[in-house]
Amino acid sequence: MPALVRLGLAPARKWLNRLAVAAALALGNPRRRQWGDGLRMPERCVVTRAGRAVQSRFTTDHQPRERAMSTLTICPDTAPERRETFTDFNDIVVKLAEVGVEFERWDASRPLALDAGQDEVIAAYHESIDALSERYGFQSVDVVALRPDNPKKGELRRKFLAEHTHDDFEVRFFVDGRGLFYLHVGGKVYMILCERGDLISVPADTTHWFDMGAEPDFKCIRLFTQPDGWVGDFTGSDIATRFPDFDQYVASVT
Repeated sequence: MPALVRLGLAPARKWLNRLAVAAALALGNPRRRQWGDGLRMPERCVVTRAGRAVQSRFTTDHQPRERAMSTLTICPDTAPERRETFTDFNDIVVKLAEVGVEFERWDASRPLALDAGQDEVIAAYHESIDALSERYGFQSVDVVALRPDNPKKGELRRKFLAEHTHDDFEVRFFVDGRGLFYLHVGGKVYMILCERGDLISVPADTTHWFDMGAEPDFKCIRLFTQPDGWVGDFTGSDIATRFPDFDQYVASVT
């Protein structure tokens, strides 16, 4: 388990009190799993207060460019073929807000190389990280990356494919690359293709799964209210097998 650097933080929001109950419920449940995801960079850092404003847009190859197009598709959970798709950012924000999911875009304050380490990445987004931490009481942040040459990419992908929930928020910001979230809410499945610059915040207890594709290639910032990270509570459903995977979905919308 990566080392956790503890620093003084403002008191967490009062809703965090229920996490103690959730932690107790986690004990002894065979479907609950601590994510030993293998994706983390060497350290996890505590969220700290930000300094300068985030103004400029940069990519990981040092050159400014336009963002790739994020995509949201909504369909009944019993009819994956009956799709309604949105590519306008504001439409995506509104549709996800209806189910309590936040969707934002962040800009870096400095250029980042493709191999930028955790400290560099966090520094480039420190104002946005701090603002989100102030709102929700996040205690720690880390940076994860997975590239196509990782020999464990198949194993790592499978860990997130089964439908599950978490007692904590699932907050992920895509520094580069892309990934596909599936949210199962209110008899519908929301498929959100997140691209570089996108932040998605999935509320606790939201049923979902995630696919990074056969050739995963991304770097993400994650924020936590619990120092030990996420614990997956698996539903046992096979619903994920009835929906297009990452590669099939990307092919259908591009």
